[in-house]
Amino acid sequence: IGKELVNAYSPDTVITSSLGVEIKGSNVNAAESSREASTAPFTRVFFYYLHNSLGHKLEEVTKKKKRNLKNIVGAENPVLMSAAEQIFGAGGKRMRPALVFLVSRATKEIVGLKELTKEHRRLAEIIEMIHTASLIHDDVLDESDMRRGKETVHQLYGTRVAVLAGDFMFAQSSWYLANLENLEVIKLISQVIKDFASGEIKQASSLFDCDLQLEEYLIKCYYKTASLIAASTKGAAIFSRVDSYVSEQIYQYGKNFGLSFQVVDDILDFTQSAEQLGKPAGSDLAKGNLTAPVIFALEKEARLRDIIESEFCDTGSLDEAVGIVKSCGGIQRAQELAREKANLAVQSLQCLPPSSFRFALEELVKYNLERIK
Repeated sequence: IGKELVNAYSPDTVITSSLGVEIKGSNVNAAESSREASTAPFTRVFFYYLHNSLGHKLEEVTKKKKRNLKNIVGAENPVLMSAAEQIFGAGGKRMRPALVFLVSRATKEIVGLKELTKEHRRLAEIIEMIHTASLIHDDVLDESDMRRGKETVHQLYGTRVAVLAGDFMFAQSSWYLANLENLEVIKLISQVIKDFASGEIKQASSLFDCDLQLEEYLIKCYYKTASLIAASTKGAAIFSRVDSYVSEQIYQYGKNFGLSFQVVDDILDFTQSAEQLGKPAGSDLAKGNLTAPVIFALEKEARLRDIIESEFCDTGSLDEAVGIVKSCGGIQRAQELAREKANLAVQSLQCLPPSSFRFALEELVKYNLERIK
């Protein structure tokens, strides 16, 4: 996580952050230019802190994941291997394995856990493989040409290979999951894969539907995003052997953080440039996927309904719709929703004893909100 940010620092300059620590570095502008970092000093410091705490372990997970793929399919099917590695190479936050590690560390004092267990490490790998598989399939369904500024798997190798690559990674993660031999975690993660399909079906059935309710949107967000994040955190808590109350609170943390994360992503689709997003701005709306900013804007502006229901058939209609969403309070109300879910996530962490790792879990929620400031 944030390795490029750590490399940007040298011993010349001191930055003081909301973490209450001083971090030395001179090449701050290099960090600010990173799409992962945005422009907030807090973001730079957070990633520095998280990398120092966990970075070598996350790199270990990523390397092991690649080794596993090579061992299984590299020699027999180099095309499938290349397809899988394409999305690994596209970058990303590696947030989900980070959550596994942070929760395992934050819960260790409750049960006297000395080190990360092999189950925690394998869970982090499984979670990232499932996430990667979902992205490959997502891009096929959305007909997306770019992800994080790089061509998608199906764009490079075709739809058939992309679907098979995603299927392979789901199957491989399921095999690893079964070998964990923990029925509660197996059920938890298996439900996530089912939720992905449910989310895609819900999204496909509600395209250009201006009567979509906020609650339906949040259910879709849970299926497509928050379910995996919640499973990451609860699974880690289960392997730490905390009691059911704590594991449920950790699940609520992951769920609400995941919802907040998705709402923020949906806001950025309207507020960031195509270069920042790594895909065309307003792409969700163009495809008829109505998100929180649009749902709130529809309550205020009847003209927006007309444009959406026409499926943007007129030249300039998409730009007009984006302008309406921005001008009539849709963005602001979506920001409030993201903050509401973030607050619920942080409240759930009160079940944990104070520690730098609990603090990092709280700061991760705050970092997410920094993306829309």
